[in-house]
Amino acid sequence: MRPDLTALEPFLLELNAAAAGAILPLFRGDHGLTNKLAQSFDPVTEADRGAERAIRTLIAARYPDHGVIGEEYGEDRPNAEWVWVLDPVDGTRAFIAGLPLWCVLIGLRHEGRPVLGSIAQPFLDEIYLGQAGGSRLIRQGASRPLRARACPALSGALIATTDPETCFTPPELAAWRQVRSAARLARLGCDAYAYAMVAAGTMDLVIEAGLKAWDIDAAIPVVEGAGGLVTDWRGGPVGPSGGQIAIAGDRACLDAALEALRPAAV
Repeated sequence: MRPDLTALEPFLLELNAAAAGAILPLFRGDHGLTNKLAQSFDPVTEADRGAERAIRTLIAARYPDHGVIGEEYGEDRPNAEWVWVLDPVDGTRAFIAGLPLWCVLIGLRHEGRPVLGSIAQPFLDEIYLGQAGGSRLIRQGASRPLRARACPALSGALIATTDPETCFTPPELAAWRQVRSAARLARLGCDAYAYAMVAAGTMDLVIEAGLKAWDIDAAIPVVEGAGGLVTDWRGGPVGPSGGQIAIAGDRACLDAALEALRPAAV
């Protein structure tokens, strides 16, 4: 039996409201920055931790049999029938810089497959919400459908990645540069907000590598519900642990990019 995802959408909006309540008072303020790593910089703030705590508290109270996989507090029943996958602040570097490009990512798996998700930017009052039945943008109490746009040629594409110099291996960087040289325009540093823009039809292609499940699970139903595509660099389904990801609004544009990406696929 197909799960009733529409019935879960109001709860997903509750989770987003709880996350926003924990994050917004700290944005462009004293956010309690610490570094996760000793040898490099991987920032985490009290906004990350507080938002994930707030989301987990609501899930435990409403759906105690559901599992959770989160960036900040790890796994709880990751093999349950229903599993929430959380990145409370995707784009922490943007967050600490005061840039409104960070997002709250909340995804839901059913039997291991991402089926419902949201990409939210609370400072802009935007929630991009999607499932197989369709995707929509909820902003200031109003809702409108999302639709990825046609882009049959890579030469006309507006593309994005987060940081090619630090996120890609040398072979991946060479593949990215090949795609970049063929595209019309590239933007950097947008993190998951770029995924939402593919669903909204303002961008055409996003290429990432080294993603974790919480970086991508929420975006898959949003992009696919808007008519877009999310694959690995070989053109196959995204695995349960993330990895190398390509997100596109048009199959022809994706296929052209994959020609350059496959030699660096792992």
